[in-house]
Amino acid sequence: MTGRWKSILLIIAAIACGWVGWSGEVLLLPLAMFFPLLWAISSSRSIAALVAASYFLAASRGLPQGVTNFYSADLWPGLLLWVVASASFVAVHAVFWTKPRGENASERKGTDAARALRYLIVIVLMALPPFGITGWAHPLTAAGVLFPGWGWWGLVATAILLVLMTGRRWQIAVAVLGGLHVWSPTNWTPPKLTPGWIAVDLKQGGTLGRDRSLASQRDLIDTVRKAAEAGEDARVAVLPESALGFWTPTVARVWQEGLRGSNLIVIAGAAVIDPRGYDNVMLALSADAANVLYRERMPVPGSMWQPWLRWTGQGGGAGADFFANPVVEVDGVRIAPLICYEQLILWPVLQSMLHSPEVIVAVGNGWWTENTAIVAIQKASAIAWARLFDLPIVMAFNT
Repeated sequence: MTGRWKSILLIIAAIACGWVGWSGEVLLLPLAMFFPLLWAISSSRSIAALVAASYFLAASRGLPQGVTNFYSADLWPGLLLWVVASASFVAVHAVFWTKPRGENASERKGTDAARALRYLIVIVLMALPPFGITGWAHPLTAAGVLFPGWGWWGLVATAILLVLMTGRRWQIAVAVLGGLHVWSPTNWTPPKLTPGWIAVDLKQGGTLGRDRSLASQRDLIDTVRKAAEAGEDARVAVLPESALGFWTPTVARVWQEGLRGSNLIVIAGAAVIDPRGYDNVMLALSADAANVLYRERMPVPGSMWQPWLRWTGQGGGAGADFFANPVVEVDGVRIAPLICYEQLILWPVLQSMLHSPEVIVAVGNGWWTENTAIVAIQKASAIAWARLFDLPIVMAFNT
């Protein structure tokens, strides 16, 4: 096979890994783990960069349409953001790629060790800021499918498999991955449910949180109370991201009054305005209190998190708390909160897992993802992490 055809086939295979692995079906996530092999056997640094770009762009293919929906704009801005978002992923993989060298076995062994170390560095860089800010489609996410319940050991085992994919013994890694992938569907069980907790999904599209009337807040309270009454012994109800719109003292009083007479605690998304911009938050509401429970660590870069506005003194955009509040407590239960974009990247969930939470609460407002698999991918990622650490998960989305 000529070098040109080999390169073309590698690019096609990378597209397939990204497209199918990140289709929104949790059991297909392990297919993304073939990407390191395709990257490692690339014939040159430029081909390795093309393979990385093909994988990433295929995995994040819903972004152009999502941006178009969000801004009601032409497709071109979305295409531009799509390409820009891939820059860090492609750059890291291009820089750390190395060509197999060595005339004898000992030299080849040394090259394998160097490439393994390089890919281990890539894994870490794409999991943590600053590169991890756009570290979507990370193959480590598949750990929960291959090693459910293994926790940190499952993460280590998956990392070892990924590193082995880059060496001369990649056939062994492929065989192990194939066996685990065949085994996983036969033994797959959905994440556990948390007794007394319910999710209230909404289908309000782009109007959610934008109707500032008190009547809309009362309608939402009524929806929550009816859902709680339908659920047996419901103590905590979870609403999607941005469900309450802008958080004000008046809205707080309306919710406290609306929950009076019940023991219900509501976790709901909202925006808290400050002079520098706003924070995307989860609130904890009850008849007796209304407090900010969690401030989003990583809002969507570009559309929400716009740090240059604060750097230039203009103000605006969502604040990023990065490593703050990884675990919060509701009704005596320690939860790992994940808002929207945080479900697509690694460090927020892994940081939360370091603090031994008892349940994962994942919320999102996906009205702008129509005709894409973005919400399905978010849910698949969150479910995979819940299965890896054997935790219950509550997910609430607006579509």
